[in-house]
Amino acid sequence: MVNKLTVAMVMAVIGAFVQLANAQPTEKTHRIGFLSGGFPGPSHWTTRLRKELRDLGYIEGKNIVIESRFTENRLDRLPAMADELVHLKVDVIVAGGRNDTRAARKATRTIPIVGQNLLDPVADGLLESLARPGGNVTGFTAIADVLVGKRLELLKETVPTLSRVAVLWNPQDPGSLRQWKESQMAARELALQIHSMEARRADEFDAAFKEATKARSGALSMTSSALISANHKRIADLAARNRLPVMSATEAFVANGGLMSYGADESERFKRVAVFVDKILKGAKPADLPVEQPTKFEFIVNLKTAKLIGLTIPPNVLVRADRVIR
Repeated sequence: MVNKLTVAMVMAVIGAFVQLANAQPTEKTHRIGFLSGGFPGPSHWTTRLRKELRDLGYIEGKNIVIESRFTENRLDRLPAMADELVHLKVDVIVAGGRNDTRAARKATRTIPIVGQNLLDPVADGLLESLARPGGNVTGFTAIADVLVGKRLELLKETVPTLSRVAVLWNPQDPGSLRQWKESQMAARELALQIHSMEARRADEFDAAFKEATKARSGALSMTSSALISANHKRIADLAARNRLPVMSATEAFVANGGLMSYGADESERFKRVAVFVDKILKGAKPADLPVEQPTKFEFIVNLKTAKLIGLTIPPNVLVRADRVIR
């Protein structure tokens, strides 16, 4: 009798635990789409964003699934890649640059999109205003146009004898075009002659460098564009071959052997983008999330490259660097 009663009690307790376990809500698994026109790799922005998401408690295989799509410099593949993410019914799409964000926006007007490097999203028609996006796109802007003059100023201080500077830009990219126009105004204020160094495709870089050196350009400033970002290593190699000091807007260029960069602190950008994703997954609407601008900026100098091209960085410039690669 005792044994039967004991067994019955044990079974009752087990049954209660089973019911309790079944009653516990399971953590939802969110699906996040990454869309990029570049190549995957350890230094890619998707890797850094994964880390920031982990810091917020989003673990792949536990509560998030990440669907990454890379076009590997084939920008014509962006629409199809964006459509794939839409068909997978991701909860949010994180897009790389301007072209990635535009492709995602064309693919969907309902799935939230976070642009991690918006250039001029209002002019591009992606949102109504920075303060009130009004649609399904929000994100972080690197204010590339505003910083053009500062980059030229740093370039002139680095090369005190500089009188003529080339600007690499893509006439087919509206954002690059705006930076080219800003460069012309900034160059006049700095008493610099400016050489237009146009490139619409990657196979035009060699000719562009030849023209720049023929025009006696003493340095090069690069605009921000998808074409240029996808070819940082190639541009850095050409600059070294032509012994030309180059200033970029992004640290990725310096990491690929470029001389210098000045722009928004990328650590801040990825933290903020991860917060955007977090808010959206918790129910916030992109229309109500103002686009954020950088509050921290970073000046990086690569002394290895300076030595390679035979350039001595002045002490007054070096002391201002936030990071020095030796």
